[in-house]
Parts: sequence; structure tokens; C-alpha cells
Amino acid sequence: MSKKNPANIPFYILTFGVLFFLSAVIFSQIILKGETVSVPDLTGKGLADAKRLLEKKDLSLSQRGSEFNDQWPKERIVRQVPEAGSRIRVTKVIQVFVSSGSEKVVVPPLEGRSLEAAFPLLKESGLFKGRLTQIHTPRFPAGNILAQRPQAEDAAERNSAVGLLVSQGDWEERYVMPDLIGKNAASMMDRLKAMDFKIGDIRYTYYPGLGKGVIIKQFPPNGYKIQKRNLITLEVSR
Repeated sequence: MSKKNPANIPFYILTFGVLFFLSAVIFSQIILKGETVSVPDLTGKGLADAKRLLEKKDLSLSQRGSEFNDQWPKERIVRQVPEAGSRIRVTKVIQVFVSSGSEKVVVPPLEGRSLEAAFPLLKESGLFKGRLTQIHTPRFPAGNILAQRPQAEDAAERNSAVGLLVSQGDWEERYVMPDLIGKNAASMMDRLKAMDFKIGDIRYTYYPGLGKGVIIKQFPPNGYKIQKRNLITLEVSR
């Protein structure tokens, strides 16, 4: 009958310990896989808080996407899969969708602002410029907003249009263009400039039978209504 070598006893003890540990791990995993827990309600929670809550139940979290929601602010969980109260096995993943903010936005106050200042405000609010109507008024400088629709602080659908009523400034006085043909160009130009009219291009052309400096053509033509900011062009004999 053979006898065990006392020198091998530590080896046997170590081998038995390893096998016992592995058996315990495998057995605990089998038990763990069969264990179920109730899914907590994550609605309204931030991702970090929801993750900590799930870890306490050996569950994990995955963000599936985002969607507009009028109830919860941005980055708050609005729904989850599986639903709260469901019984699932531990180590499973809970999929969540977070809020992109409300589909309703607050219309910014634009009255009294210039169009250049209003456009960035509309963009920041998730809105855009709608129909633009212009009227003459001495109340506001040209380009300033007189009224808006929807009005300031109203709720509007995101990506909807805001109509604007814009000032064109006060009415400019209009004048009837006189007949300048055949008149002396130098004297007519002096008179026009003295009345604050603007002389634009002057073209000099040879015209048979006319002396130097006589107006041959004009634009705008005789009888045409003009404003002082309109340019007057002349063709003059040379």
C-alpha cells in the first residue's frame, strides 16, 4: 500500500482551494442570473443619478436618444425601456430617452429693435423671420420693428415664423422733374445742387447745331416724380 508524500500535501490543499473558489464563483453567477429585480422609475432624473440608482440593483443604463418634451427640461429622462415596475434579471440594460426641451418656445421682445438685432434673437429662440411688412412712420427710424406677431412672451411652436412690421422712416417729399432739355447745363446744375438734388453721371456729346454746354438728354425725364436722394444724369453738348 502506497503512502502519500507529505511534501505534496500543500499542493493538494492549494488545488482544493482553487477548485472551491471557482465552484463558488460559478455557483454565484448561476444564482445571480436567476435573480430578478424591480426596475426603478427613472423619469425626470438626470443620467448620472439614474446610473447610480441602477447600479444599486446591478443594472446598467444606455441612452437611446432624445425627444422634445414639454414637461421635463433638457437632459432629463422622459421614458425608459423596460417600464418602471417591470421585473427583470440583474445585469440587464435599461434604455432611456432624454428630453431635448419643450417644443413650445417663448417669443422674444423685438419691438423697437433693428432687424439686424432681431434676427439673432429669433434664431436663439428656435424661431425664424416670417412675413415682413413695411410702413412709413416718423415714430421710428427706418429698419426698426414696430410690431410683431406672435407678441413678446407668447408661447409659439419651435421653428415657427414671427411676422414683423418694420418702419421705413418718415415720408420723403417728392418732386416733379422739370424739363431741362435745351437749357444751359452749368446754370441748371447749380440750381439743382442748391436745392440739394444729387447730380450723378454727366456725359458730354457732340451735337450738330448746338453750342457748348446745352443739355441734350436727362434722366429722370420731364414730369417724373423723384426724391432728393435720386441721382440725376445729364447728357450735355460739347
